[in-house]
Amino acid sequence: MANFAKSHVPQFSMDVYQNEYLPEGGREVNAIVTVTATGGGTVGGAVAPVYAQGRGPSAAVALMVDCSGSMDYPPTKMRNARDATAAAIDTLRDGTHFAVIGGTHVAKEVYPGGGRLAVADATTREQAKQALRRLTAGGGTAIGTWLRLADRLLNSVDVTIRHGILLTDGRNEHESPEDLRAALEACAGRFTCDARGVGTDWEVKEVTGIASALLGTADIVADPGGLAADFTRMMETAMGKEVADVSLRVWTPVGTTIRFVKQVAPTVEDLTVRRTEAGPRAGDYPTGSWGDESRDYHLCVEVPAAGLGREMLAARVSLVVPQPDRSVQNLGAQGLVRAVWTDDMTASTSINPQVAHYTGQAELAQAIQQGLDLRKVGDFDGATAKLGRAVQLASASGNADTAKLLAKVVDVVDAATGTVRLKAKVAEADEMTLETRSTKTVRVKK
Repeated sequence: MANFAKSHVPQFSMDVYQNEYLPEGGREVNAIVTVTATGGGTVGGAVAPVYAQGRGPSAAVALMVDCSGSMDYPPTKMRNARDATAAAIDTLRDGTHFAVIGGTHVAKEVYPGGGRLAVADATTREQAKQALRRLTAGGGTAIGTWLRLADRLLNSVDVTIRHGILLTDGRNEHESPEDLRAALEACAGRFTCDARGVGTDWEVKEVTGIASALLGTADIVADPGGLAADFTRMMETAMGKEVADVSLRVWTPVGTTIRFVKQVAPTVEDLTVRRTEAGPRAGDYPTGSWGDESRDYHLCVEVPAAGLGREMLAARVSLVVPQPDRSVQNLGAQGLVRAVWTDDMTASTSINPQVAHYTGQAELAQAIQQGLDLRKVGDFDGATAKLGRAVQLASASGNADTAKLLAKVVDVVDAATGTVRLKAKVAEADEMTLETRSTKTVRVKK
């Protein structure tokens, strides 16, 4: 494993896109806030290690592998899971703390064991891969126990980035939904986690719910043969993260109410209810870990009505990270959201293109989820209407990937008007892929 020169913490910047003009009596202000981190953890395409000042390696990773009985059907599934986990271990940079967890109705430490984390080097990587070869399938599924063990292990070391990768092939049948929800609440904010469902016997809402709660990604790997490539990509991304626990801090003046804060690119994620208070009229919204990347957020605020010609600062957005002494560090990027009242009808009624685009992308995600839910309960007219609207939105916004997934579930008669027919037969993998990826968005066409 190559060693690279120590990298720099990324620089954050923020851009605000909005139409600040409101008609007389207008109260709703919408803005898209683009946050970009640059100059961070990549060196010539390879990930550079980051070390916290005087504290050694800065990352810890827990790999949670489903070892329930269903992983033996077909037997290639378990073999592919072992191979994928080995590929992810090979992608760890030297110095990263890591552990492998075998998940059934209980969670077992596969490597290194003893409540510890190993430190990645040539020797520990090989030992971990040897331990993987002893993994066998048998038992049930209780994902909350896997997450709680990962949390204990990841928080046993003093590092900057804590990340989990979770693979399951089945439903969480050996603990209650309340148990899983309690585990997610206990782990939220303590580590991020990517979740993957392999095959087609797992529950989409469970896997996407895990990723959503822990600010990671979710996806389907319908063919177990694709696991190794997917795990390698996931680990490369995890190794590129440099700043953990970044929050959007939104300050609003007296009389102003925040209606919602949503991440809208690269996926739709509603952050509104995750707000934590941060002093007078300010709240923090968690965004997880960052490397070199850019994300978009939709902020909607309600302002007090004002007379024509008046203007006000509707919100101030900044980025903060917590410090060991419980203070926060401001990352320097700031965006201002304004409101100006005018009698110019053209100015006050035009919708900012970014706002319009992402409003459509959020509606697209919702239409897909509602359409698939209606299809499952046999409301085919309702499903046709919702999925037709989704086809229309995907076509209008240039979301070609989602349009292709929709075309596997409906026959598209006219994309522009959203005229579709439900397919009589749909492969389970195609329906699950559409549902799992429904929140993925495209950025505004320039």
